[in-house]
Amino acid sequence: MKFTDWATRVLLIWLMFATLIVVLLIGRATKLHNNPTISRISNPQVTAFSQYPQAQFQSAKEPEKKSQRVIKSPVKLNKPVARYITTQAFAQYRPNYQVASVDPSNYGERYTQDVNGIPLSNQPIIVIHETGYSASSAINFFQVAHTDEGVQASYHALIKLDGTVVYLVPPEKRAFGAANSVFDGSQGVETVQTNPTLAASVNNFAYHVSLETPPDSYDSSSQQTHSGYSEAQYHSLAWLIAQSQVPDDRITTHHLVDRSGKKVDPINFDGHKFLSLLNTYRQVRPIYRVSK
Repeated sequence: MKFTDWATRVLLIWLMFATLIVVLLIGRATKLHNNPTISRISNPQVTAFSQYPQAQFQSAKEPEKKSQRVIKSPVKLNKPVARYITTQAFAQYRPNYQVASVDPSNYGERYTQDVNGIPLSNQPIIVIHETGYSASSAINFFQVAHTDEGVQASYHALIKLDGTVVYLVPPEKRAFGAANSVFDGSQGVETVQTNPTLAASVNNFAYHVSLETPPDSYDSSSQQTHSGYSEAQYHSLAWLIAQSQVPDDRITTHHLVDRSGKKVDPINFDGHKFLSLLNTYRQVRPIYRVSK
């Protein structure tokens, strides 16, 4: 065999292998591009939810009935340095707790961008509500699937008349607690639109907690006919929120954030009593300075 023939065959074989390698690489790149799981891993939705109240089951009494476990987010975040720490009074108060499931149609993810693609950086707020009727009726409603986006609703937590804390939606998720709403705080007006067909709301950066309405106040819309909330509810509310890093001036009510003009809850809420108890269950972390 002549040298030129041998060289030609070698070159052809090399070109065939090179073509095969290029085809395999193109196929792998296409597969990676079309794989939704890999796309989510490369661009995860990460939200700073660690400032919201977290479930403190280890310091609560066991419920009468076994409940399902709390859904925990797979996303691990570095917690910021705590501004608040809980007190001895917090450790000594142990409310009963329950965990109730919520239909997935009634809550969603917290977004990192609004409908216009603008990055979001709102600091967390806490919104206090009341159920209007019994706790069980509210929970039953949340457990029913709703296709109408104008009807979907939920809280992150609910506090019964006897002080039992009912955990509903995990804090890293977006509960649908306030529809047309705005938070007017020290940093100005804050609201986020995440759905182009619905009004902007505070839901994307809010933690929603509700107080069960006393039976004699169902359908009540005024302070004169509303009997108020139990001591146990105030204590459990303060205990729950004491677990958060949300400052006092970013704790508000459904009535104050509502822009529909229809929400007046929580009616007859004693804000001074609540803040006094909150300061009993948490305090600003002391800063120790080393003397020279």
